[in-house]
Amino acid sequence: MKVTAIIPDEMIEEAMRLSQAGTITEALKTALQEYISMQKLKELSSSVLNEPLEFNYSAKGLRKKNRE
Repeated sequence: MKVTAIIPDEMIEEAMRLSQAGTITEALKTALQEYISMQKLKELSSSVLNEPLEFNYSAKGLRKKNRE
């Protein structure tokens, strides 16, 4: 998809430097992927806070499961 966006030069330069990208497109793709990943982690973290994970295995049960 082609997109026209007005983004400050300094922001693009920093994104390229931090991502070690060779092109603006590569830097923006990397930045967007990182942003998406962070948002998914926040959603997962929030869902775990609202409904904590439960582990119903004992040490003996886990050893047995690992040996299967």
